[in-house]
Amino acid sequence: MNVKDSEIKALLEKYKKFSVYGLSPDVTKASHYVPAYMRDHGWDMVGTYPKKHETGGFKIYSSLAEVPAEYRKFVDVFRSSDRIDEVVDEALAVGGVEVLWLQLGIANPEAEARAEKAGIKVVSNRCLIIEHKKYF
Repeated sequence: MNVKDSEIKALLEKYKKFSVYGLSPDVTKASHYVPAYMRDHGWDMVGTYPKKHETGGFKIYSSLAEVPAEYRKFVDVFRSSDRIDEVVDEALAVGGVEVLWLQLGIANPEAEARAEKAGIKVVSNRCLIIEHKKYF
């Protein structure tokens, strides 16, 4: 993680649109209710998920490459730590990713270092709801 705690509030203020990588159709999973919470608090997001769904009214894309550029600047990731290499590969391939946010319990130091080397700000092992409640 190359983002200091003191920078998190500014990131959330700057990026009001983002993409949720792994936005689940299952409303009981954090990968669904965290984006719903953020949307209810003024953020705008789309999701990526391998299967199309319309749960919660989110626009879902099957890959990061399909996500409009303005939503691709900040990517909130709900994938297991061992899959973050693939997420970083995809983010680097499509370009335009400025922030990679790995949700609570997700970290992959090697993949994070690759993203950081490419100029991407990385937040790992942090929950958007917890951080939002801290600062807003």
